[in-house]
Amino acid sequence: MTATATAERTGTARSFRPGSKRQHEVTRLLPGPLLACILVFLCALVLIPVAYIFLASVNSDIGVANGEFLPSTFSLENYGKIWSSVGLATGLANSVAVAGMTAVVSAALSIATAYVLVRYQFRGRLTALRGLLALQSVPGTLMVLPVFVLFSSSASYLGIQVIGTQWGLFITYLTFAMPFSTWVMVTYLRGLPRELEEAARIDGASNVGVLVRIILPLSWPGIVVSGIFAFLLGWNDVLFASVMTRPESQTAAVALQVFGASQEGGAIPLYGQMMAASLVCAAPVVILYLIFQRYLVGGLTAGGVK
Repeated sequence: MTATATAERTGTARSFRPGSKRQHEVTRLLPGPLLACILVFLCALVLIPVAYIFLASVNSDIGVANGEFLPSTFSLENYGKIWSSVGLATGLANSVAVAGMTAVVSAALSIATAYVLVRYQFRGRLTALRGLLALQSVPGTLMVLPVFVLFSSSASYLGIQVIGTQWGLFITYLTFAMPFSTWVMVTYLRGLPRELEEAARIDGASNVGVLVRIILPLSWPGIVVSGIFAFLLGWNDVLFASVMTRPESQTAAVALQVFGASQEGGAIPLYGQMMAASLVCAAPVVILYLIFQRYLVGGLTAGGVK
């Protein structure tokens, strides 16, 4: 082999080494300028509405009604009024309590359920896995009336008041969050190596010890994903919360809906307060994503450890 050929092969190997610019150009599907334009367009779709909501929240109602994008005068007065006019404090407290409990309990139960479904063979295992998928296709609107009748009957026959309570709403959300959270954990646990569990059992660990000491620390990304999706289910829901709550137990989403409906038919709706309340309700979810972003990436790829 000549020196020229060796140099050419060496140069080619270096140009395609992992992480090199040449390899990045080969694996990229779109040209650089086109990719930049698409990213700018997608960012604009998200940021422009958010920017308009913020600018409307610091603008006057007349200015928003006149179609002003940039307010003539900036004022944070709307952010102070929403706590009395919208009743947002009670709604946020109820949403945090109900959605937080749903996220924690759903994540805890789903990892235990998924561990049994993934690591053990028993009759009905495949039926349970298929049932988890089938439950995802049931629309929530189809279950409103049966759930309401069931909880109303419990008050009549058992003397337990469920409608209008936080824990009744928590049970409702947990029912819908558990199938999805369990399937997320099933997908994640399938990617964890069995050798770690076998080594722990050789050292004398029990099944509970393996779950707590081995599976739980390695499954944090999947647990975070399942918990956040369960939290979002309770935070964003309006259908069940509007049917199964009272004014003192209504969530932030219902408070926004009631406030928006009360503005219909008025002279000038309180646009500024509506926009300010919307941003305040969206802030906890954004903060949650920013805090757990690292775990979300690993959990959604379903491959924390290989």
